[in-house]
Amino acid sequence: MRLPALTLAYWCVLVAALLPYLAAYIAKIGSFRLRDNQAPREWTTRQAGWRARALAAQNNSFEGLAFFIGAVVIAHQLGAAQARLDVLAAAYVLLRIVYIAFYIGGFGTARSAAWALAFALNIAILFIAGF
Repeated sequence: MRLPALTLAYWCVLVAALLPYLAAYIAKIGSFRLRDNQAPREWTTRQAGWRARALAAQNNSFEGLAFFIGAVVIAHQLGAAQARLDVLAAAYVLLRIVYIAFYIGGFGTARSAAWALAFALNIAILFIAGF
């Protein structure tokens, strides 16, 4: 099997798409039982503290994913400098990982700052081809 020749930015899309599942896994580890799979949404409503925050991080990660994917694809189509695009995409993914950690840890102000920086990077990715 040969892996496709994707740019680093496209690999970042894959990693970003996996982050919501990582957040959900963190929420469920040690608590989610086989019987909970019969009604997983009910299980989520019973969570509190860091588990609830991990589930909220999962939701937010899904919400931000479409913009990131679109920005990367548009930047590629418009001929953005690949090295710049790769750096911005990698920085976005790193900030989203930090965001999830801050969210789970209960660091609200730091979480919001990480979210804002990642959002700004997304906008930069969208317009990188013009620079």
